[in-house]
Order: sequence, then structure tokens, then C-alpha cells
Amino acid sequence: MKSYDLVELAGRNLREAVLRNSLTTMGISVGVASLVAMLSLGVGLQALAGKQLGRSGLFDSIVVSSKQDFRSQDERRQNRIVQTGEFKALDDTARQQFSKMNGVLDVYPDIRVMAETRFLTPGDKEEKSHFGMMAGLPGSARGSEVFDELQGSFFSGPMAEETIILDDFARELLNLPDDTRPIEQRRLNQEQLNQLMGKTITLRYAERQENAKAATPVPARPTDDPLADQASGMLGFTVVRKEKPLKIVGVVPTEPYGGMRGGVRGKLFIPTELAENLKMIQPTDLRAMMRPSTGKSYFTLVVKLKSSSSVKEVQDKIKGLGFSTFSIQDASKGLERFFRILDMFLLIFGSLALAVASLGIINTLVMAILERRREIGIMKALGASDMDVKKLFFVEAGAMGVLGGLVGSALGWAIGRVINIGTNIYMQQQDIPPQTFWVVPWWLVGFAMVISVGVSLIAGMYPAARAAKLDPVQALRHE
Repeated sequence: MKSYDLVELAGRNLREAVLRNSLTTMGISVGVASLVAMLSLGVGLQALAGKQLGRSGLFDSIVVSSKQDFRSQDERRQNRIVQTGEFKALDDTARQQFSKMNGVLDVYPDIRVMAETRFLTPGDKEEKSHFGMMAGLPGSARGSEVFDELQGSFFSGPMAEETIILDDFARELLNLPDDTRPIEQRRLNQEQLNQLMGKTITLRYAERQENAKAATPVPARPTDDPLADQASGMLGFTVVRKEKPLKIVGVVPTEPYGGMRGGVRGKLFIPTELAENLKMIQPTDLRAMMRPSTGKSYFTLVVKLKSSSSVKEVQDKIKGLGFSTFSIQDASKGLERFFRILDMFLLIFGSLALAVASLGIINTLVMAILERRREIGIMKALGASDMDVKKLFFVEAGAMGVLGGLVGSALGWAIGRVINIGTNIYMQQQDIPPQTFWVVPWWLVGFAMVISVGVSLIAGMYPAARAAKLDPVQALRHE
């Protein structure tokens, strides 16, 4: 039997029992719609999580440190004498090596210093002192989701003498009560903002100045500590108190990177390049002085990547150079496993309705055999083979699967859109930014179509085999 004749005959048979076949097709559509709606929820949640975490600046960054700084106490007791070449120094040479690796966008130190600031609150006669954590902020942080809620502007340049302050710190400067609202809802009103924007806040800090006189080794009595003996002849430094006036240009509700790069939340932020240029003394400077180094050394360096997909490759290269590394991906491997399990359960529950629909296909085609026994007998008497009869029923089952898949995919997409709109209306009433929870990618539509047609063909196997086995003589006697 020719393909054209086969399709024409199948179409005629489907039109003759249009109500029953339409109901069967609608059952497939409902099954496919539930499958698409379930899986699109899983895809949407995964995409939303990836987007939010990706924009946080945590998943595309690697924190690098020297292995010497993270030895255990037992290791230090057992190995008091540190050989010069045993641990690689995290210095400018290492920083340049990291910056030349493929996929690296930026390499910068994580500068966090406790500092004093002085600010003249409007209405007061004298400046008041405020203490808190000052943190350096690289230019690449501009893409962080935190700055979607920025009031004011970002730094005008890498060396701009400007600062962005935390909302809580802004309220402290203006003598305002604490804001108990959720973080994403904390915003200063225009009057309060005008009292800060463009005003000067003075940063007081300790500057490290190299002491050239200390370049000549000073004879010292040998001690039991080899590190102390080694440090006695090293280059020292002098601590000098400095002040730097900064212009307030912005206010953010929460700290960039979620504050996960330091134990204490930052209150004000300045460009990392400016912070490096100020040569602020940090708690790690004394430790750095105790070890030999060819240049400036760092306690940690943050390697910012162009894409989170490059994290593992770059991390392995840095480890190969002899440094310790940490990335949020190391601690979040279970997140991907969670979404896989979620997708599996959503697939199982979404397939239940499709399984029920397959029973409807079997019932429809079995009833068609009983109604068309004489027709099948005539076809066989005219030379149609068993395979031709099977193909006819497969075409009818496949047609219902294709139509049901198309309608079901459209219905599943519509369900997701309606829920998205309803959810975002509720979120806007709660002053929460709207989000997309249901996502229907093209591959999901294709997957739903394959499943729909596949289930329909499998469901049509038994009716097709039963129709092919009919004896033409017995079928022609059927009234």
C-alpha cells in the first residue's frame, strides 16, 4: 500500500469517529500539558537559581591563597622550620600568572580593613566618628544583582575617590532608626538621599610605609623560633596615620557578593585599585613580613572569570601551580544533584496523565477494530498484507499523538504563563521584583512531542497486532 493511500485512509477513518477520536486526542493533550507544565517549572526554577547565583558574582570567582597560610596547627608544630621554597608565595608574580590564564577576566586582592570614618551629619555642629569594615570593590562588581537596587551611581573610575555605602550605615550617618523591612525593600527616601549624595566622608586608616633603615640586618640573639630569627633581618615598615576624603556616590541595601568573602559585613566600599594605592596596613602584613618574597604579597587573591563554566579548568591550573583554591561551586555540587532529582520527580508525576491517555488510545483503536472488521477483511482480500494493516493503525495512533502533542505543548505553555502572571501580580503587591518561574524552551517542546508520539505508537501496538491477525474470511462474514 502506498504511503499516500495509507495517510488518506487513516485520515478518513479518524474523521468518521471524530468525537471519540477528538476526546482521545484531548486526553493526550492533557497528559502532555501536565508533563510540559511540570518540567517547565523545574527548568524555570533552575534557570532562576542559576541567574541569581550567577549575578551574585560568587559562582564565577575563585579565592586563591598560599598553602602556608592554611596549614593545620599540627603541621606547624611538626614542621617549625619552613624551608624557603617549600610553599609558593602569593605575590605579584603569581598574580600575573593568574591573569594570563584563558577565561580570566580580572585578578584582584580581597581588601577588607577596619577603619574609622568621620561625617558631619546635617543639623550637627561637629563631625562624628563611626567605625566599621571598609572593603575594596572591583569594577567587575558592577554587574552584580545588588546594584539593581543601587540608589545613586557606581564609581566613575578605578581610582575615583568615591565611596558606596551600605543602607544600614547610611541610616547610622543620618541618625535614623534601624529599618526592619526586608533587605530588598530598604530604600532611603529622596530627602534622606539628598543629605548624603555628593557629601564628603573622611576615611581614617593606617598606611604602611617601608622603612629603608631596616634594610640593614640587625644582629640578634638566636632564639628557639627559626621564623623569628629569619624575620629579624627582614625589611620592616612604619605605620602612619592617614586621612582620605571620599565623595558618597551611592547607597546599596546589602553587601555585594553576599558578604561571603569576609567574616564581617562591609559598611563602605571604595574601588579596589584605589584601596591598593592607599597602601592600607592589613592584619596579614605582619605575617607577610615573616616570609621571603620577591615583591608585594597577598593573603588572598580573587580570580574573576568571564564564565562560571571555566571555574574547574582554571581552578585545576592554579592548584597545579601549588596554591590553595576555593570556589562556591566546591560547596554547591549538591545543588545540581537536587535539580536533577527534582526534574526526575516532576517527569514521573507529569507522565502519569500521559499514561492514562495511552489507555484511551488503546480503547479507541480496539473499538475501531470491532467496528471495521469487515473493512479490514476487504483490504486483506484485495491484497493488503498484515504489515499494511499494522501501518494503518500506527498512522492513526501517530496522528493522534502528533495533534495531542501540539495542543498539549501549547496548553502547558499557557498554564505556565497564567501562573507566572498571577504569581508576579502577588509579588508586586508584596514589593518583590517579578520573576519568571515557568520556562518552556524549544527542546522541551520537542521532548514532549517525541514522548507524545512514542506513547501513542506504543499504545497502538496491541490494536495493530490484533487487527493484522484477523482472518479475512471470518472478517467478511461479520455484519
